[in-house]
Amino acid sequence: MDRIDRMILSVLQEDVTLPVAEIARRVGLSTTPAWRRIQKMEEDGVIKKRVAVLDPKSVNAHVTVFVFVTTNQHNEDWLLRFAKIISDMPEVVEFYRMSGQVDYLIKVVVPDIAAYDAFYKRLVSKIDITDVSSAFAMERIKDTTALPLNFMQLDPPQKTKG
Repeated sequence: MDRIDRMILSVLQEDVTLPVAEIARRVGLSTTPAWRRIQKMEEDGVIKKRVAVLDPKSVNAHVTVFVFVTTNQHNEDWLLRFAKIISDMPEVVEFYRMSGQVDYLIKVVVPDIAAYDAFYKRLVSKIDITDVSSAFAMERIKDTTALPLNFMQLDPPQKTKG
């Protein structure tokens, strides 16, 4: 990975629908080398997938809820079961195992409070949880899928012979 790869990733994070020729122009390459770099980053798993980012209101997902879960179960079998249950719930868009006071953080998107209540009831009926608390997002202030690229470890520049 070098600075050109980082530039390509930056362009792709902003608009993955750009033609390869335009991406290449923006990073100072011709089309074929730019395409090869993109393909290599896909093969290496740097680029996991290409998706469309939807407007939550347009798909009736108006309410974002952060669900904090604590449990007295800290074994692999319970975690695998819990992860399977959460993975099968389409309202869950993010799911993390945490350090500190809360064991798990779940980000849920639903149309309204009633839909969240139905989600909550399904969740607690499927697995034993010590405590569940929720925080409802009042306003979305920053929302991005772009990862910061300034932390990337870049390969040193190649020395030219000559």
